[in-house]
Amino acid sequence: MSIAERSTAGTTASVYERVTPETKEALVRELTQLLGVRHVLHSPYDLALYEYDASIERGRPDVVVFPASTEDVAAIVKCARRYHIPVVPRGAGTGLSGGAIPRYGGIVIVFTRMNQILEVDYENLRAVVQPGLVNLHLSHALNPHGFYYVPDPSSQRSCTIGGNVGENAGGPHTLLYGVTTNHVLGVELVTAEGEIVEVGSWTYDASGYDLTGLLIGSEGTLCIITKIIVRIVHLPEAVKMMVAIFDSMQDASNTVTEIIAHGVIPAAIEMMDRVILQAVEADTPAGYPLDAAAVLLIETEGLYESVEEQLQQIVAICEKHHARQVRIAADEIERQRFWAGRKNAFGAVGRISPEFYVQDGVVPRTQLPYVLRRVNEICQHYGLRVGNVFHAGDGNLHPLILFDSHIPGEIERVRQAGHEILQVCADVGGSITGEHGVGIEKQAEMALIFSDTDLRVMQQVRQACNPDQLFNPGKLFPLPGRCADMKQL
Repeated sequence: MSIAERSTAGTTASVYERVTPETKEALVRELTQLLGVRHVLHSPYDLALYEYDASIERGRPDVVVFPASTEDVAAIVKCARRYHIPVVPRGAGTGLSGGAIPRYGGIVIVFTRMNQILEVDYENLRAVVQPGLVNLHLSHALNPHGFYYVPDPSSQRSCTIGGNVGENAGGPHTLLYGVTTNHVLGVELVTAEGEIVEVGSWTYDASGYDLTGLLIGSEGTLCIITKIIVRIVHLPEAVKMMVAIFDSMQDASNTVTEIIAHGVIPAAIEMMDRVILQAVEADTPAGYPLDAAAVLLIETEGLYESVEEQLQQIVAICEKHHARQVRIAADEIERQRFWAGRKNAFGAVGRISPEFYVQDGVVPRTQLPYVLRRVNEICQHYGLRVGNVFHAGDGNLHPLILFDSHIPGEIERVRQAGHEILQVCADVGGSITGEHGVGIEKQAEMALIFSDTDLRVMQQVRQACNPDQLFNPGKLFPLPGRCADMKQL
């Protein structure tokens, strides 16, 4: 497979020749000698599982491998370089932007076997983990000792920390504590030359360039990460959760804005609309009202005294904005039931629609009422239903556009609606992604928030780290044609 690159006005096009049967046979033979027969997949039947993630994109790899160590990964990369075949890292396949889709075939590295907690230092509040470790498994291991790992995407029961690092994932509780980049201090990585390198350190202020910060959110286009140093935090002394019920999205949105403006920063503020509430209650009954226009899930944590004070302030603000009821979780069981409804919301939508397309725009909190109204108008224009469940405190929207791909033209309308929603987010000073990444899905929309110069500089960074585009090619940056099409829209 040969690779050629052409860059014009901030766009990138890659031209590949698919692997010939002879090359694939030689590649499989070499990888099998390295990893063993069980850890190299190459039949069409086996590869079908790895041609998709949680997005609507598709792309089949030529080979899937399961390394057990950093040295294995380095050897795989060196093998790929010799055969001029691209490499795509993959965690659990829960990504929502096509980041783990092998657009041009090649080798997909799956980190299922590299899933260990290598070290925990409770005194210095650090842990070292492998990229295939499931997010929630780290907190499960830490909880008995009074600690946890903060970033908690809705898919945390299955997504991996390596994937979280690649996409700079967030989650409900990152309103107070920050997203993945705020909780990673260093990484071990394999370069495009197959060398093993460590960047960052055990401390907060490592000297030199912040390469760790550069790599987080780079979506596998700069290196392959094989080890991660993360921050851990103490479990809070007190936690209180409330559910505020509203008869209008406007009132719920205004409540969010005033809570933050008032100087009260809860651990989480999540919003669900009526469509999502009805789906959740049918799937994971949590006690949400089916007739509410919107519900806010608000959680505060910290010292007992501060939590009680915040609770009173938040209740008063909710009532000021016409909340018809504010329910405080009576105990941990009820709290977990409320959270289960929120965390299972995406899966619950399967009860009301065969498929959905989720967007990930970010807007200033003061713009929530306007943007939510525009989201509904756009979807109505295309004859599509939409449900909203999102991190309201961050202004990170997740409209779920419901559709059926068997209906002719439906996918095209869904993509167009998704583009227009992101256009609205950009127009009000927001961003096209808060945590799902760009991947394949939002490449053209990068031109909505970055200039040609911005995109060219970012591509120069990629060129320095990944000169042959062997790592996750065809992602992140606009492709010629699509960018022009988007501007015409």
